[in-house]
Amino acid sequence: MATTGTLSNPMRRRAAAPRLPAVLLGSALFASCASVAHYEPIDDAVSRGDYGAGYAMIQEAKDSAYPPRNRILYALDAGMLAHYAGEWNAAETHLRDAELGIEAAFTKSVTLEASTYLVNDNTQEYPGEDYEDIYLNVFNALNYYHEGSVVDALVEIRRIDNKLKFLSTKYGTMITNAQKAVMDKSGEIPYDPSAMTSNFSNSALAQYLGMLFYRAEGKSDDARINRDQVKLAFANQPAMYPFALPASLDDELSIPAGKARLNVMSFNGPSPAKIENATRLQFSDMHWIKFALPAMQSRPSRIAKTEVAIDGGETFVLEQIEDMGAVAEETFKLRSGLIYLKSVLRSIAKTTASVALDKQSNDAGSAEGAILLGVLSLGTQIYAEASEQADLRMARYFPARAVVGGINLEPGTYSFTVNYYDASGMAVDRRRFENVEVRPNRLNLTEAVCIQ
Repeated sequence: MATTGTLSNPMRRRAAAPRLPAVLLGSALFASCASVAHYEPIDDAVSRGDYGAGYAMIQEAKDSAYPPRNRILYALDAGMLAHYAGEWNAAETHLRDAELGIEAAFTKSVTLEASTYLVNDNTQEYPGEDYEDIYLNVFNALNYYHEGSVVDALVEIRRIDNKLKFLSTKYGTMITNAQKAVMDKSGEIPYDPSAMTSNFSNSALAQYLGMLFYRAEGKSDDARINRDQVKLAFANQPAMYPFALPASLDDELSIPAGKARLNVMSFNGPSPAKIENATRLQFSDMHWIKFALPAMQSRPSRIAKTEVAIDGGETFVLEQIEDMGAVAEETFKLRSGLIYLKSVLRSIAKTTASVALDKQSNDAGSAEGAILLGVLSLGTQIYAEASEQADLRMARYFPARAVVGGINLEPGTYSFTVNYYDASGMAVDRRRFENVEVRPNRLNLTEAVCIQ
C-alpha cells in the first residue's frame, strides 16, 4: 500500500500531490530485491509435512539463495526445518548460530549507529526480528528436551524471560538519536511515539513449557510459579491473549497417583510475512521524499481445530496457548520505529541532493551546464525513488500459533493421531504417532507441526 502526502520546502504541507515522471516509475521496476524463488519447492514440502525434504533443500540452497548478509536468515530457516524434521542436534546448532548472529548484529548496529542511516537496509546484514530471537529459545528448549536434557531446556526458557525484560529498552537510545536527527532536518515529519511501543512482556508459551519442565524435575513450587505466570500473561496482556486460558492448565499439576500424563503440543499455521508500505511527501514542486517501510501481514491458515485421538480410547482438543503471529507483529513495532526514522533520514538526504543540483542548474552560467545539472538532479531523484525499498526479509518457517493439551492415562504404550480441521469441520491434515511410551513421574511430551 502506498500513500502520498505533501511537504513543502522548508517541510510545509501543500495540497498538490508530487508528480512522478513515468521514467522514474519505470526505473523502480528494476530495483533489486531478494529472490524468494528457492522457497517454492520447500514450501510445498512443508505443506505436505515432509520436513526432512524441506531441510535438505534449505541446505542445498545455502550458497545460492543465502548470501553472507543473510547468514542469520539461513540459520533460522534451517534450524526450524531441522527441528520439525526431528534433527534435534542440527536444529540446536542452527538456532544457536542464529542467536549468536542476532546478538552480534545488534551490538554492531549500536556501535555503527550513525553510519547505517544512509545505507539501504537490504544491503545490510539481516539482524533478525525480535520475535525470532525470542522463539528460537522455545524451539531450542524443545530440542534439549527431546535430547533428554530438561536442565538445558530450562536454561533456554530463562533466556526468553531475560530477552523480554530487555526488549522494552532495547532500541531506546537509537530511536532517541534518530528522532533528534530527523527533528533537526524537519519539524513536520509525521512521528507517532505511541506506535513504537510493545505490549508484550510475558510469554504464556514459555511459561507453560517452564511449568512442564519443572514438573518433570519434581520441582512443584517452581512449576506452580510458572503456571501462575501463564495466568498473569493472559490477565495482564489481554490484547495479546484475547482467547480463553487452556482449560487443562490446572490439571497439569494434579496428576492422580498411579497415573501418567500425556502432553501434546502442536505448532500450526504459517508465520506472518512482510509487505512494503511506500509513502511520498512533497518537498518542492519537482521533488518529493519517499520512504518505503516494511509491515507485518498475517498469512492465512486453514487450521481452526486440532484434536488428538488415541487409538481405541479418548479424544481431546488442543487449546491455544499463544498467538505467535500476533507476537511477531507486536514486537516488530519497536524496531519498525527505528526503521521509519532511518528511512526518513536517508530519503531527506537523497532528495536534498537532487534539490541542490536543481538550484545549481538554475544558477548555471551556460545552457550546457544547466542541462547537465538538470539531468543529474533528475537522476538523483530517480535513484532516490528506486533505491528506497523496504527490507522484507524474515524467517519463513516459524509457526503462527501454539496449541496444547494433555490427558491422564494408565502407564503404557499408546498410538494416536493428531487431526487438523478447518472452520467447517473438514479434515485438513493429520499426524500419526506410533507406540509412544507414557510413563509415570516424568514428562511425556509429544510435539506435532502443521504449517498450513
